[in-house]
This record gives sequence, structure tokens and C-alpha cells, in this order.
Amino acid sequence: MTLKEAREKLDAKRAELKAIFDAAGPDMDMAKVDLPGDSKAKVEAIQTKNKELEDLNDELQKLRDLDESRKRIAGMETTVGKGTGAIKGEEKPEYKSLGQAFIESKAGSDYKGRSIDVPGINLKTLMQASAGWDPENVRSGKVQLYQAQALSVLDFIPMGTCSGDLYKYMKETTFTNNAAEASEGGTYGEAALAYTETSDEVEKLAVWLPVTDEQLEDNEGLASLINQRLTYMLKARCESQVLTGDGSTPNLVGALNASSIQTQALGSDPVPDAFFKAITLVRETGFAEPSAIFMHPSDWESVRLLRTADGIYLFGSPADSVVPRMWGVPVCVTTFETENTGLVGDFAAHSMFFVRRGIQFKVSDSHDTYFIAGKQDIRADFRAAMVWYRGQALCKVTGI
Repeated sequence: MTLKEAREKLDAKRAELKAIFDAAGPDMDMAKVDLPGDSKAKVEAIQTKNKELEDLNDELQKLRDLDESRKRIAGMETTVGKGTGAIKGEEKPEYKSLGQAFIESKAGSDYKGRSIDVPGINLKTLMQASAGWDPENVRSGKVQLYQAQALSVLDFIPMGTCSGDLYKYMKETTFTNNAAEASEGGTYGEAALAYTETSDEVEKLAVWLPVTDEQLEDNEGLASLINQRLTYMLKARCESQVLTGDGSTPNLVGALNASSIQTQALGSDPVPDAFFKAITLVRETGFAEPSAIFMHPSDWESVRLLRTADGIYLFGSPADSVVPRMWGVPVCVTTFETENTGLVGDFAAHSMFFVRRGIQFKVSDSHDTYFIAGKQDIRADFRAAMVWYRGQALCKVTGI
């Protein structure tokens, strides 16, 4: 196959596959696809065509590499034997070593494939890396960080600032609506409202790291790396607390332990059904509209892999880049959520993460014997409060 033929075949195969996806539409309705067999057979046919497309693309790349090699060799042939010392109109003579001249001579050709004994030469220790000159290797600037969870929980929760060691607000604890129709001269229905001062503690999250003076002096950029990693540690702990903190000082109040949070057990329901029932509880009892769902990766896996009886994935084809959503609500897949327990709620309207003071770094050598040992203590902390205005706007799904 030529390079041109490979390109044309690849373009034709791409157009063929695009036509199939266009026919199926965004819902991947296999009934609309003009291919033989049932839905499962059509999906397998599409996967086969996609594999053919990948193979063609690999073949095209190999042909491109061969074409590049051909061009390089052609360029080399036009320059061999020509140098700055050549006389105009002539090629500069090619000088050969004695060994090369011997090998290319008729006498040398008689020895091809045979060993040659050369007397009078004493062989000494072989020069190699272990007994010679070890090559110099320069370390790159790449730092492979330790694996850690991605931060995403606070992306779904509003943030604000507060002052003092408490965040106080008023909560409407009595709401009696006796509004009704009234006839002329009739008695109006009497309403009742009552408010209670409510507060949440401002808590501190902290971490520290011991490091020697030499490490900080001799390694450029180490201080910045330490600041970055300590900052991540604080944020990661904070996201865990926002979901699972028990609210007992110095812990933040986590969503799963918020006052008046509702509960929906999985029971015999499929996982999506249980979450829809939780959404209904948030709407019906909490009078709120869910803004996010939090799930552990293992729990989301069971949802993402749900298929019909004929093998069609309910939450999108494996070939698609699917944004996690369930019943139209965004799903935050995070290991900070407790496994086998999900959470759905209106976080946008009925929760707030208040920062009393942002992350602050301090360095000291006064800890223990650090001054006489040449060590530094780098510490970082920040203060914040997690407030759940309406617990009934949240619902946890248990037994997933």
C-alpha cells in the first residue's frame, strides 16, 4: 500500500464511522443505525470499525516514517564526497583508514566471516564502565510526587469569610402559615414566626514539617515545593472534614453528620433509583433543589457499568468521555466520601464554607533542640467553619 492509498483509505474509514455516529445521534440509538443485527451486534460492528481505523492509522504512520527515511538517505547521497577542500568541478577524495581499505580489498574479502590471529599484541583489562570511565548522568528537574487524591469537594460548596471564633446567624425555627381566604369583616388567619441565634465553631487545621538548614540552603526551589505540599495536605484534610467531620471540636461539621440530614436506604432498589428517591426527599421535605451528588469511586463504578439486557451501557459508551451525572445532577467522584454511602443535596443554596484566616506559614528553630541541631520547623495552618443552614436539604444514601 502506498502512502497516498493509506491516506485515502483512512479518510474513507473516518467518514464511514462518522456517518454511523451521526445516525445514532447523541443518545446512541442503535435502532437508527443502518447495520445488520440487533443493538449488541451493531455495537460490536462499530467497535470493529474503530479497531480497523486504529490499525490504518498505525500503518499510515509507518509509511510516513519510511518516507522520511527515504528523504534523509536521498539528501545524504547528494553530499557524500563533497567538502570545502574540493577543487571546483571535482569531488574531494575520500580518505580511508588502513583497516577500512584492507576490508574493502580483495585480500580482505577473503577473510570475511573468519577470525584473524594478530600475533605480538598483549590484551589487557577491558575498558568498560566497571573498570574504565563511567558515563556522567545528570538528574533531570522532574519531581514525581506521591500519589494523592484530587481536590474537588469544595468546588461544589460556596465560600465566604467570617470574623471571630464563631460564625453566628439567625435561623427561622418557627414558621406557621395560616394564610387563608377571608370574607368581608371576617377574621384573618394568624401567622407565627420565631427566630433562634445559631452558631458554628471556627476550627483550625494544621500541619508541620522538620527540615535541616542544609536542605533549605542547598536545594533551590525546595522551600516552594514544601509550601505546595503542606498546602495540599491542609486542603485534602479540609475536604475530608467537609464530608465526614463529626463536629466535635476541633473537627468541622461534615455533611454526613449535619443536623436533620435525611436518609434513604438502598434496600432492594438499583443504585440510581435510591438516589432518585433521595432527590425526591430533598425536594419534598427539604424544599430544595439538589446541586450535587458525592460518591466514592467504587460506588460510582457500579453505576457507570450498568447495562441493558442486550449489553448497552446506560450511562454512555466506553468510547465516550462521559461527565459524571445522575438524574441531571452533577456527580463528584471522590475518595473523601465514605465508601458504600452516597450524598445528595442542595449545597449551592444551603451550605457555606467560611474562612476565618487563610493558610499561614511560619518557620522557627526554637522547637526542642532544633537551634543547636541546625533544623527548621515549617508549620502551616488556617481557620475555617463549615455551616449547614438546612440539614433537610441534604440526604445520604446508605448501603450502596
